[in-house]
Amino acid sequence: MARQDALSIYTDTSETKDQLAETYGEVLELIQKGAISEQIKNKNYSGDPTTGSVEIDRFKNATVNDLGTARTNAKGDKLRNTGKVTINVDTDKEIVEEIAKKDIKLYGLAGMAEKRKGDHAKKVIAYLDKEFFTKAESEGTSYSIPETKTLIQDKIEALIQSVETTTNDWVDGVDRDMLVLTVKPEIYGEIENYIDSVPNSLNGLTNEMFHRVRIYSNHRQTKDAICMIDGAVAQLVTTDEYGAEKIPLSNDIALEFFFSKGTKAVMPDLIKFADITATP
Repeated sequence: MARQDALSIYTDTSETKDQLAETYGEVLELIQKGAISEQIKNKNYSGDPTTGSVEIDRFKNATVNDLGTARTNAKGDKLRNTGKVTINVDTDKEIVEEIAKKDIKLYGLAGMAEKRKGDHAKKVIAYLDKEFFTKAESEGTSYSIPETKTLIQDKIEALIQSVETTTNDWVDGVDRDMLVLTVKPEIYGEIENYIDSVPNSLNGLTNEMFHRVRIYSNHRQTKDAICMIDGAVAQLVTTDEYGAEKIPLSNDIALEFFFSKGTKAVMPDLIKFADITATP
C-alpha cells in the first residue's frame, strides 16, 4: 500500500493523467509524421495487432479466358491467396527514464513528460526506420545499373523502371504513383542539383517527386537507393500510454513508455536497391 500512496502524490489526479495522455498522443503523432516507415508501410492487414499477429493477403493475378470458359467448366477460376503473409508483433522495446524528485517538484510529472516527448519520439522514429529498411534490404533484390547510365537521373530512372516493369504471378507492372524511392542524403543532394538545373519542370521533378515517384532522403538505409511499391514492407507497432512508477528504495519516479513491433516484407519482389556511386 505504501507504493500506491507514494505514487498518488504525483500521478493519482485526473489532471496529471489527462496531461500524460495528451503528451502520449503527441508523441504518437510525432512518430507518425516523422518516420518514413510510417508513411510507406503496408496498412492493409486483417486482425488485431494487440493480439500478437495479423495477416496480409496477396492474391494471384486474374486469368483472362475465352468467353464461355466458365460456362463450359461449370465454374470460375478460384481466387488464390498465394502470397499470404503473417506478421508477428514479437519484438518488445521500452524507454524508461528515472526522474529525480526535485524535478518532479519543479515541473510536475506531466511537465517532465512534455519536456521529454521530442527525444522519445526521435528515438522511436530512428529505431522503427532502421528496422524497416534493414528488412527491405535483406529481403529485396539488388539491381545492377547498366554501365551506359552515367548521369544520376538516368541511374535512378533505370532503378525505377526495374520495379515498374515487374511481372509475375501477383503483379503485371506497377504504376509510378504506387512507387516510393528512398536514397542516401548524398544521392538526394545530387538529385536536388539535377532538379534545380531543370527550370519550370513539368515532368514530375520536385523536392518530393522524381519522375512522378515519391522520393525521400533517408540516412537510415545502407544501400544508395531503394525503390519499392508503397506497402512492400509491413511494420505493426503497438504502444502503451505513458506510465509512472516509484523506484524501489529511492525517492525518484520512473517515466515509462513501452512499445512492440513486428516487421516483415510482404512484397519482396517489388523491392529493389542499387549501388549508385560505384557505377562508372
